[in-house]
Amino acid sequence: MRLSYDGPSPSPSTGEGRGGGETSDSETTTADLPASHPLPIPSPLAGEGRNPRAILIIGIGNPSRGDDALGPFLIERLEALWLPEVELLSDFQLQVEYALDLQGRRQVVFVDASLDAAAPFTFTPAVAARDASFSSHELSPGAVLYTYRGLFGNPPPAYVLAIRGYACELGADLSEAAKANLDAAFAFLRQWISDT
Repeated sequence: MRLSYDGPSPSPSTGEGRGGGETSDSETTTADLPASHPLPIPSPLAGEGRNPRAILIIGIGNPSRGDDALGPFLIERLEALWLPEVELLSDFQLQVEYALDLQGRRQVVFVDASLDAAAPFTFTPAVAARDASFSSHELSPGAVLYTYRGLFGNPPPAYVLAIRGYACELGADLSEAAKANLDAAFAFLRQWISDT
């Protein structure tokens, strides 16, 4: 399941068309929809008239598996900051389609839990590489960059923020030690975004 946050929801339509007059019978506005209908939030694919935000941060992990939720939890914290130059995505794993999301970016950060990273976290450059994950349904950050390079040329500068986790059992909560590491990673990434 891919979750995306790309800024505030659009305001409901005023009922005016493009020329400032009334809408035509063929146009549907949010004012025409029943109150129970969710507001449409546009989410075009990269490359289809989209003006992407400068920084893309992708949180990877399963919120139902203890410390594996560190990536998505960091994305949740960043969402509360309303960062205008940052697009935030969260998913259980990386897939080949993420190469499209890298288009037009100035910087990319992949955030994931790690059972062997130094505590509280590591922040290292991601390098395009055709590794063992390349032909699978779950790609590494390097394999996503490798795919991008094959399609579009050199990828944007990218980094892996690996937050130290300790246990990833199904149904478990985030461990106390992982929570402390998440706090440190959040403070670091918030400052990094400010400095970038």
